[in-house]
Amino acid sequence: MQHRHCTLVGAPVQSGASQPGCLMGPDAFRTAGLATVLQALGHTVSDLGNVVPADRSEIAHSNAAVHDLAQTVAWGHALRDAAIAAFANDALPIFLGGDHSLSIGTVPGVAEYSAQQGRPQFVLWLDAHPDIHSLDTTESGNLHGTPVAYFTGQSGFDGVYPKLASPVPPGNVCMIGIRSVDGPERDAIAETGVEVHDMRAIDENGIRKPLRSFLERVAAAKGALHVSLDVDFLDPDIAPAVGTTVPGGATFREAHLVMEMLCDSGLVTSLDLVELNPFLDERGRTAKLMVDLCASLMGRTVLDRKTRSY
Repeated sequence: MQHRHCTLVGAPVQSGASQPGCLMGPDAFRTAGLATVLQALGHTVSDLGNVVPADRSEIAHSNAAVHDLAQTVAWGHALRDAAIAAFANDALPIFLGGDHSLSIGTVPGVAEYSAQQGRPQFVLWLDAHPDIHSLDTTESGNLHGTPVAYFTGQSGFDGVYPKLASPVPPGNVCMIGIRSVDGPERDAIAETGVEVHDMRAIDENGIRKPLRSFLERVAAAKGALHVSLDVDFLDPDIAPAVGTTVPGGATFREAHLVMEMLCDSGLVTSLDLVELNPFLDERGRTAKLMVDLCASLMGRTVLDRKTRSY
């Protein structure tokens, strides 16, 4: 992989989740040595610090389960602007979360930037959950379950979430690792045509084939690729620091293979690292694993890895 300038953008969002702790995520990534690891691989790094959203007045919604709506919308506005700015000087932005509601801001921001460059936006969603609820269908009220529905331009967000300048076509979204889907989300997947590879499909066919096919589509379209990596994409046995654990996730080697293939493709233009909850971690092992995965995406090979003792 060519050497890049990486901009780190902290997004200490936890308003979209039910358990506190994700606001410590950005500093946990920093403490785990993300900048140092990237620099050792030959990249330059600028840490832009943590985004701070503006205060917003309360927003009422007919779904009484929805909580912290105004705060999450404020994060969306702030992170959209921060995402666009983070591309300065041909940089590769890495957004440090924070719960997955941060993608309400990051994905629209990177998509708007890509549109300005005349490139179609693609999104690789590595997650246990499809996060394709609307504000009306969420029963938990946790807004980290809504980003995909929003940034693909589905109904139910007008006048509440920030206005989309460049929605991502549902056909440009590929989800891998899915294993927890609510009924309304199942319907939304069928209606939108988002590409989904759940863990049964991965068990039967492996992870390489669907990812390679998606990357070939991105390359053929000369597209920009945003990768959104949720801690719960990984099996909780290797990544316990997440408030939404779902057994049966990606193994250590499956996850690294995904990152290595992304590196080989040269297509990745931006990255989310989300749902790290250090309060639930074990001696920082999840933060370190996520940093290692980022390193694989950015060029670290198997021969570069050292033995780790926890």
